[in-house]
Amino acid sequence: MQRNEGLGDFLRARRAAMDPRRLGIHDPTPRRVPGLRREELAALAGVSVDYYTRLEQGRPISPSEAVLDALANALQLDPAERSYLHAVARQPGGGRRRASRAVQKVRPGVHALLARLGDTPAFVLGRRTSILAANRMAGALLADFDAMPARDRNVVRWVVLDEAARSLFGEGWEKIASEFVGVLRMDAARYPDDAATAELVGELSMKCEHFRRWWAGQKVVVHSYGTKTLHHPIVGDLTLRTEVLAFPGDADQSQYTFLADPCSPSDEAMTVLSAWAAEQAHSHPPKAAPATPRR
Repeated sequence: MQRNEGLGDFLRARRAAMDPRRLGIHDPTPRRVPGLRREELAALAGVSVDYYTRLEQGRPISPSEAVLDALANALQLDPAERSYLHAVARQPGGGRRRASRAVQKVRPGVHALLARLGDTPAFVLGRRTSILAANRMAGALLADFDAMPARDRNVVRWVVLDEAARSLFGEGWEKIASEFVGVLRMDAARYPDDAATAELVGELSMKCEHFRRWWAGQKVVVHSYGTKTLHHPIVGDLTLRTEVLAFPGDADQSQYTFLADPCSPSDEAMTVLSAWAAEQAHSHPPKAAPATPRR
């Protein structure tokens, strides 16, 4: 068996994030390092200190489902973090990176659905947080992903590196960006041997200090719904609800949709944005593909 550094890194990060005082543990003197001690967490999980230490060290151990559940309870993990713990515990650990899997494709029916949404911005997110498809309003609200080179159509790369994304999300940029990094980490746990994921993480770690900090923090996120505040350069401030819909036929694809409350100022602003996007499309129609020469 190979070492599992990912499991050890996650356990250490979550242990360091625990507040002993919330568990009724009070020390007369300040602790040298934050979080719980190994022996305290081992006691909460009902495992020996030696066994837990070996898990944190990434030793070649295969913990049972019961042990993982006990650790999740002791660390007070949320559902996304629990899922990540179980996924990362089953990683082969440190093996050779495999070539990226086949290019993902969006079903014709999903493309039709995006188009039918009309004034509602929506895009489909795939493996490694790649943007697989986006409708006209998603381009008007966020960025023209269709105009980007294929490798740049990635929501984490966009939100982390693009200054326009920082301006769009304003004060909420750090929260939104770190959450998408957490989505990427969940994908990396499901496919630990994926070479393209390793390349993306390496690139962003070199280019962005924030990304390095968030990735080291081991935050894990599974999006479902929420509220986003944006400052759009055309229509100003917007407050939009986000809904994330999973496709039962493909666990690696999900649809992100942005909705304004009816009759709200944001709803009126989205109507203006839709009209602007339609005018842009009319003024700059897509170029037709070159004709195929006849033989």
